[in-house]
Amino acid sequence: MNLDFINFTFLDVLDIILVAVLLYYIYKLLKGTVAINIVIGIALIFLIWKITQALHMEMLSGILGYLLSGGVIALIIVFQQEIRKFLLMIGTTNFSSKRGFLNQIKFLQSEINSEIDIETILKACTSMSKTRTGALLVIEKTNNLDFLVGSGDKMNALVTEAIIESIFYKNSPLHDGATVIRDNYIIATRVVLPVSNSTKIPARFGLRHRAAIGVTEKTDAVCLLVSEETGEISYINNGEFVLYKTPEELFKKLQKDLTA
Repeated sequence: MNLDFINFTFLDVLDIILVAVLLYYIYKLLKGTVAINIVIGIALIFLIWKITQALHMEMLSGILGYLLSGGVIALIIVFQQEIRKFLLMIGTTNFSSKRGFLNQIKFLQSEINSEIDIETILKACTSMSKTRTGALLVIEKTNNLDFLVGSGDKMNALVTEAIIESIFYKNSPLHDGATVIRDNYIIATRVVLPVSNSTKIPARFGLRHRAAIGVTEKTDAVCLLVSEETGEISYINNGEFVLYKTPEELFKKLQKDLTA
């Protein structure tokens, strides 16, 4: 086996160090956002591709090469907003001022990490719980839910307590089905969700709970439910009920899961 590729020169070492530094700052920039999972996946594919090239595995390296070439286009599409903000930052930053550049980096990171207003959502659920108003909220994470959104009525409304309560008001034409939230916006109501066929779900839970379990089994979305019979607020993630003791604990669990 030819192992000539193991002989490193100074430029090879410098190249590796610079790439490591670049990846480190990209990681710091994207840490805590859903984008980091995509970047890690692409980095792993690239690493495997380089290894197959070094080992002269022509067929596999060729397939991975084509995959990566198409992945660049997909990457641009997925990160178009972040790329635009980054280029804007580069064009407007005074690099002679280190503090100014670091402030731009922090601003960009906060812009990328689009936070869901968990407090407002939980306030709405608590209010509906007191009146035993049935509700089903689906919060999108990294998996796009457009394949479900098409089954309902599209919206583009900022998340507020009043809007959530008005959607699920019993006389509202929008209260049936699920409401989907993306980037702190309600993007659809009356959405039909896939129902779980699991036999482990207790019989006391109805279609609303089965639908919440079904969508969290098939995607990484999380669901909040308000029971129409008991007023109980349920939190479902990864196809399972997440137990909590206090509203504060529920807030922390939801906050952790949405930034994971």
